[in-house]
Order: sequence, then C-alpha cells, then structure tokens
Amino acid sequence: MAPSATSAAPNDNLDQTLATDSPNDPNAKTQIMSVVPPAVQKNNITVNGAVQKEKPPEKQNKGKLSNAELKKRGKAEKAAKRAAAKQPQPDAFKKQRRPSKGDEKKDIRKQGSTVQDQNQAGASSKEHKRTGSTSGNAQKPLQLKSAISQSTAASAEPKKENKNVQLFAHLYGNPRRTTIAGTSKDVHPAVLSLGLQMSSYTVCGSNARCVATLITFKRVIESYTTPLGNSLPRHLTTHLSSQIDYLVSCRPLSISMGNAIRWLKLEISTIDPDTPESEAKSDLCSSIDIFIRERITVADQVIATIAMERIRDGDIILTFAKSSIVQKTLIQAYHEGRRFRVIVVDSRPLFEGKNLARTLADLGLEVQYTLTHALSHVIADVTKVFLGAHAMMSNGRLYSRVGTALVAMMAKKADIPVIVCCESVKFTDRVALDSIVNNEIAPSHELISQSDPPSPLSKWLDVPNLQLLDLMYDVTPSDFIHLVITEYGSLPPSSVPVVHRLSTNT
Repeated sequence: MAPSATSAAPNDNLDQTLATDSPNDPNAKTQIMSVVPPAVQKNNITVNGAVQKEKPPEKQNKGKLSNAELKKRGKAEKAAKRAAAKQPQPDAFKKQRRPSKGDEKKDIRKQGSTVQDQNQAGASSKEHKRTGSTSGNAQKPLQLKSAISQSTAASAEPKKENKNVQLFAHLYGNPRRTTIAGTSKDVHPAVLSLGLQMSSYTVCGSNARCVATLITFKRVIESYTTPLGNSLPRHLTTHLSSQIDYLVSCRPLSISMGNAIRWLKLEISTIDPDTPESEAKSDLCSSIDIFIRERITVADQVIATIAMERIRDGDIILTFAKSSIVQKTLIQAYHEGRRFRVIVVDSRPLFEGKNLARTLADLGLEVQYTLTHALSHVIADVTKVFLGAHAMMSNGRLYSRVGTALVAMMAKKADIPVIVCCESVKFTDRVALDSIVNNEIAPSHELISQSDPPSPLSKWLDVPNLQLLDLMYDVTPSDFIHLVITEYGSLPPSSVPVVHRLSTNT
C-alpha cells in the first residue's frame, strides 16, 4: 500500500519536528510535534498566508514500506525541516509566543547596536520585521553626531586663564562702571557725573569724595518730590539708596563716605512726617552744609594748626603720596615762617605725590620727589614723617594708601616719629589685622604705563601664569605710629575708639 502523504510545504505558522520509525517495529513510534497558533482551527492549515481546508489523510495501508519509499519519505521530511527553518514566523505568532529572558536581552542589545544604522540607511520592511518594529513606530535616529561635534569643538577651544590672584579672590567683584549705560532712571544726573569722576580718579581722596558726595546728595534732595501716598522720611531714604548703589558700582565707598551717609539717613528718619516738604528739604540741606563745615573743613583747620606746632626750622619732613590735610599743614607752617625741606615719596599707578610736590614747589618750598624704591636712601636724613589716613581702625591701626605701611616701618626702624593726621569722620569701629580681608582692588591694567615704546607688560593677558595685583590700601600696625592728631587733639592710637564714640554721640 502507498505510504501516507505528509505535507512538507513550508508553513509560516508551523514548526514541525518529525521522527518516524518502521511501523512494523513494536518499539517504534511516530511523533509529530506541532505548534499551531490559536488562530488556526482544527483541520486547517495556512499556506503562504492563506487558510485552506486540510484534506483528510488517506488511510494508510498497514503494509510494510519499501526501502525506496522510506528513503524518499526521509528526504521529504528533511527538506520540509530546512524550509520551515528558513521561513520567518508571522507577527501574529510572535505576539503569542513569549520570549525567554535570554532572547529579550539579545534583542535589546541587537536593537541598540543597529537602530542608528537602520534609520540612516532607510531600513526596508524586512529589516523592520526582523527587529520587531514597523515604519509607524520606528525609533528616531540618535543625535550623536552633533553632540560629538559640539563636545569636540568645546574640548578643542582652549580654556581662558583666570588672571585673578586667588589669595584676594574674595575682593574681586563686578568691574568698575565706566559708562552710564544700563543705569536706573531713578539715578540723578549729578550722581551719574560724580560716579564717573570717581571711577576715573578725577575726584580722588577720602575727604574730596566725601564732600562731593554730600554736595551731590544735597542737589538730589533739592530736586526731590515726594510721591502721592508716601511720606518724605520713608521714601527719600529709598530714593537715596538707588543713588548710593550707583556710586558703589563705580567705586567702593570710603569710610568717611559711609559715616556721612549713615548720618544723613539718621537725619532723614528724625524728620516729623507732618513737616511741610519744602521746609524738611531746606532743613536737610542746611544740616549737610553744617556737617561739611564742622566735620571736615573746620576739622582740617584745627588739625593743621595742631600739627604745625610739631614742625621746627631745619626739619626734613617726609610724606607719602598726597593727603589734603598734610598739604594744609605744610602750607600753613610755611606761611608761619618756618623753613624746612619736604621729601615726597610716591608710587604707581596714581602718582598722587606729583601734585603735592608741584603745589609745594610753586609756593617756594624746597621739595625732593622720589619713588618708594629709594626710600631706604632718603630716610636717613628725615626728622619727622607726616602721613594722611583713609581711615583709623578701632584697634589703632592705620588704613591708608598702599605703601604707607612700608614708609612707617622704615621710619620706625630708623627711630623717626610717625605722625598721622586724621579727622574723626574717618574713624570706624571696624578692626583690621591685615590688608587681605578688607581692601579695594583697582583694575590691573592701571599698572601698565602708557609709554613709547610700549611696556613689557602691555600683553600680560597673553602671558601664561602671570597675574597683576593692584591693591589700593594697606594696614599699618599701631606700633609704627607715634601720634594721631585729630580735631579733638593729639592722642595715641589706642584712644581711637574713644574719640570715635565721642564723635558719633554728638
């Protein structure tokens, strides 16, 4: 009898494994393992995507198959296995087949490694089927090329070297304002002008800056009008704060300016809200004039008179840079008929001593001008040292133009008395132990001289590991100071906090 026919056609829905032995052998078994999706009904088979009715198999003859038939049947089975292995399974069957964890990991690695190439090359529909995706949900190409190019450009660009001195990093703030661009509309034009003059050192010196600030605020008060719904004591203080912020952006406030501003705000706060605006503004302007006259102008005259008594005929007076009160002392002593010689020691970058030396020389005094590098040479002939002050600290230390501590130290070593002339408006309750914690840093380019040929430092920004530091002030220990002369009289440095307390309570 003819052997039973077995379908060997490739099927997308079937994965068959056939093992057949001789039917006459009692131990032989014929196993047909088929995995049929639920979509395929019984007696149905899918051929090339179409569902067809399976023909009932012919009844097998129980007779023995010949060797040729067995051989032919074996070849057909092997061909069917190879064809089924080559054909990909349909999507519907894949969704129902739960992959193992190992298959999921392999698919993830495979998709991660091929998704970029597939998207760039425009993967075909077969490639989408192989990766389990369709054109509708295909992954977008990873934007790796642009990110790599940006990171490469950033790494190729050299980093700009930080030219700030790290020891004084806390003193570096916003650069000084040199223009009025970007200023608030509330800032008075007089304040705009004053800020630029301070930034360019047109107005320089603690007393000059303090007087100029008070005069400018006087003009601000005169042009001030209280808005509706506000009182003058409350709103004027806020209005002045915007003016002060602009001045600070041009250059930090001096100690005397800070004391004067605190005094002015206190005066504003004591105004009776019921006082007419015109009368209140008039009282404030009069108070400002009195403050300038008593705390600065008259105080300078008193200090100059006291300090003049310390000068004798034949003295050689050494001073550093330029101090307005020291200049008044020397001029007043010369007008009193005392004949003496003056040595002016100066330093870069401001060269303030040039103006002092020129003023004294025009009056007829014998003046010698030198820089700090020759201080050790000229100090041998000096009899007294007169110094100005930016501020006197509560611990008796002198806070003044950078280089003052060097002059005081050299004078102390040579046993020469150091006399400091300072108004009480410059006294403060702060304590200074060094010049690092509190100071003012000027722009570094001011140290470069504008000469022809150009200075070797003209291109210092391009020189690696080169930093310029332009400190404005230093601190002189009280041990180097012999005497402090104020409008309250002559006193030792240890009495500074007492005088400060007296001056603030009156």
